[in-house]
Amino acid sequence: MTDKEKSEEFYNKLRGHLQESTTWPSQYLYKFIVKSEQVKIDTIEAIFNHTGAVIKTKESRAGKYTSVSINVIMENPDAVISKYIEVSEKVEGVISL
Repeated sequence: MTDKEKSEEFYNKLRGHLQESTTWPSQYLYKFIVKSEQVKIDTIEAIFNHTGAVIKTKESRAGKYTSVSINVIMENPDAVISKYIEVSEKVEGVISL
């Protein structure tokens, strides 16, 4: 199975879970971890700019990594997934939780 197929399978499972467990539109919490490079943090923040998102960042104890938490109202599961895809395409090495 290729990485693309694994990603599609993951997003299909996530979509199904979100459809079954949530009434839309709904508040959604994204969590990302990136190396503590300001350009990466700024890129993630820009992706959620003008969405009414509340964004919090926290640097790891050693300062090597930064977690970015984004609380935002999303319209549906596809909107949630599209943001995950956009972040993964624009931010190298991002970890989505």
